[in-house]
Amino acid sequence: MADSSSNSKEQKTRVYHPYQDLNVPIQKLYNLPTAPEHLFPEEAARTHRSWGENLQYYTGCGYLSGAIIGGAKGTFQGLRDAESGDSAKLRINRVLNSGGQSGRKLANSLGVLGLIFSGLETGMIYFRGRDDLVNSAVAGLGTGALYRAAAGPRSAAIAGAIGGIAAAVAVSGKQALKRYVPI
Repeated sequence: MADSSSNSKEQKTRVYHPYQDLNVPIQKLYNLPTAPEHLFPEEAARTHRSWGENLQYYTGCGYLSGAIIGGAKGTFQGLRDAESGDSAKLRINRVLNSGGQSGRKLANSLGVLGLIFSGLETGMIYFRGRDDLVNSAVAGLGTGALYRAAAGPRSAAIAGAIGGIAAAVAVSGKQALKRYVPI
């Protein structure tokens, strides 16, 4: 009976063997842990990101994806708008300017959306005391409504509904991937 309890308490390890492709007599050099390593035990007890990590994650992901998508869209727009009589330098300049302008616009817009979303989601987690789908859906709803509030109440309501649905679908899809796709 002592053997079964000691086996369940053993930490899983993987062997690091840098000389595995060489014919050397060394078999095992290091045992690497498979569990995530944390500097402080409080970090291991956390179930979700802190507000600062959330802020950086959503804002950074929004800005980066906006820059990539907007840059690609602007580049194709610049290629399409290039005239046949233009020199190669002028065409390249037109493409780069168009890509930079579109990328900058969309990156700033998506970065602001990420900033608003992270603030609202963190606030919902704080006030409700738990992290679930409802927080993300309400944060998406609020983000869309706040972002389009200056365009009028109808536009804000539509954008809020789109934001709430998009956030709920994204979180549900993430949970489904975790459950059904082994990694």
